[in-house]
Amino acid sequence: MLLVADDDPAVCAVCRDVAEALGLRVLEAGTTERSVETVDRERVDLVLADLRMPSGGGMALLERLKQAHPQLEVILMTGYGSVETAVEAIKRGAYDYLAKPFHLDDLRAKLQHAVKELELTSENRILREQARGQPGFGGLIGTSPKMQRIYKLILKVSQSRHPVLIVGESGTGKELVARSIHFLGPNRDKPFLPVDCAGLVPTLIESELFGYVKGAFTGAGRSKPGLLEMARGGTLFLDEIAELSPDLQAKLLRALQEKEIKPVGGTERVPIEVRVVAATNRDLDQAIRDGRFRQDLYYRLNVVTIKLPPLRERKSDIPLLVHTFLERFSDPARPVGGLSEEAMARLMNSDWPGNVRELENVIERALALGAGPVVHTVDLPSNLQSPASGASPAPPREGILPLRELEKRAILQTVEELGGDKLLAARLLGIGKTTLYRKLKEYELEA
Repeated sequence: MLLVADDDPAVCAVCRDVAEALGLRVLEAGTTERSVETVDRERVDLVLADLRMPSGGGMALLERLKQAHPQLEVILMTGYGSVETAVEAIKRGAYDYLAKPFHLDDLRAKLQHAVKELELTSENRILREQARGQPGFGGLIGTSPKMQRIYKLILKVSQSRHPVLIVGESGTGKELVARSIHFLGPNRDKPFLPVDCAGLVPTLIESELFGYVKGAFTGAGRSKPGLLEMARGGTLFLDEIAELSPDLQAKLLRALQEKEIKPVGGTERVPIEVRVVAATNRDLDQAIRDGRFRQDLYYRLNVVTIKLPPLRERKSDIPLLVHTFLERFSDPARPVGGLSEEAMARLMNSDWPGNVRELENVIERALALGAGPVVHTVDLPSNLQSPASGASPAPPREGILPLRELEKRAILQTVEELGGDKLLAARLLGIGKTTLYRKLKEYELEA
């Protein structure tokens, strides 16, 4: 959504026409105070503000907006502009600068560029957040087309409250996706409560989910609210949902339909307000046919399904994953420079039945057992020390693949897969565009 902040109705009308032709929703405000109120109240993504406005002007508005909403982009307009003013505006966080009187083509081009930038920022926040170590994105690593589709789907469903079903093999990162959905959403400040349905006995799961009243069973010396109640306004993640007993499946279905629960041993019903995200590595269609999973609960949970690809279907992400795990587990006092080409070939040729979790374990183990600055094939588990059946012969052991080479391959492959879109590549890789351009230039000089 675009906010046009200008006290001139004619300018507002022109900006509205151009923006709406680009598919943008437009709001208008004639003063600084009104503009701040509008941004605080509405979900504004972009502001087009006049530098000279009543009650403070565009520069003051820029500072107030960037302080309260750092992700907001602001384009300043002025008929009194100068190079110095433009530079000062950019230094203070303005996205761009538009001098009045402006041509409609210039306005259109700047809006289009800003919208594209916002879309790319939104679609690829996952790796940038991961690079900063913020919750909800840590561990989601990959730039392959399949992972890009997963990221886009996560971003879309995070803005709603519909139930989500995450399916995928063990080790593909189902809980990481659930956390991403929660922490990207508008209720990120609310609780995120995970439950391992396979790790608890049925009676304990029931009391965990629904709570219990004092005296409900031996040892219940006080009442305790259930997770469905405690996650009020937040997200309850039910991992391995297929392991719930038929009785608990029926109770969960009733709770989701009626939006209320009855604690164990209680008589009064308690209202709940929670988003449920469920995950499983089982084939729920087969479980339904076998009578082990309720079809009506499946339909209740399966409003949106996210199917995570196994690692063997996105092997182009392995070098980036290896790079990440090397940095994560390396001892600062005994740094590791990378993998030998032979060791990397073994990793690339494996089918990874344990997926990313298995690869992470392999790298941590290799660093724990290895003695040199390079991980060699002998440092890998025994099942990875022989070429895979039908695989081409590995390069000689003397070949070394340092971290710099891993980084280079990840960058070049990402740029190639994105058709040369360097801006998108930089955002997916979690690095600045200036850094990307500098590295690409270095690679050209090396070639």
